[in-house]
Amino acid sequence: MYQELPRPTIFAHRGSKAHAPENTLAAFKLAVSQGAPAIELDAKLTSDGEIVVFHDQTLNRTTNGSGAVGNTPLAALKELDAGAHFSQAFKGEKIPTLAEVFETVGHLLFINVELTNYATPRDVLPEKAAALVAKFGLQQRVMFSSFNHIALQRAHQQLPGVPLGLLALPGMVGAAARSWVGRRWVDYQAIHPEVRDASPRLIHSAHRRGRRVHVWTVNQRAVMLRLFQAGVDGIFTDDPPLAFSVLSELDI
Repeated sequence: MYQELPRPTIFAHRGSKAHAPENTLAAFKLAVSQGAPAIELDAKLTSDGEIVVFHDQTLNRTTNGSGAVGNTPLAALKELDAGAHFSQAFKGEKIPTLAEVFETVGHLLFINVELTNYATPRDVLPEKAAALVAKFGLQQRVMFSSFNHIALQRAHQQLPGVPLGLLALPGMVGAAARSWVGRRWVDYQAIHPEVRDASPRLIHSAHRRGRRVHVWTVNQRAVMLRLFQAGVDGIFTDDPPLAFSVLSELDI
């Protein structure tokens, strides 16, 4: 399915994050109903080795809990409210497991699974995520991305047919990842630069090597228009309806 993704691909960032609480089943189901061909989500391990879909290292910002996700067992995480911070309309929304997301929307769209074991880079998240992809038969509907190229290498060892996206930090900090050095780290199929680094030169260089460019995080109409006209292959956006509105103005 990766090869058949539309260009540009609209990735609903953490689900339809502008319209529902991020990284929840509600956000992912909304992205489906809005017509998004792909979603992006963040995967990390609980203290008892389960994979949950959650962005931050700590629970404070998006739940009524506190402390580190990685120090909390799944049962305790399931007691938390992950929706009320966004709106009372989503009160009671839970932190989903990656298995629950796969079961709910895995066969409805393409999924970018970001391996976010940045605080615990030696954990077994890559192997467990790969095993879960295989269990649900989603090898053709998933790609792995990460700023951690070692995590990508380990996921690739488990599922060599699943495409990889190398995330690059903005500015000089991410310059190596965007250069030939990144290609030496891991044989990725897509480079994921921050929006300010998505230059025509980078796009042309990636295309010349047969790689896609997926840009994060793009939420402004003018920036979407510029990137679409520059030939970018995809954007991660909190607002898929806005992206589709911009696309409708172009003859792409």
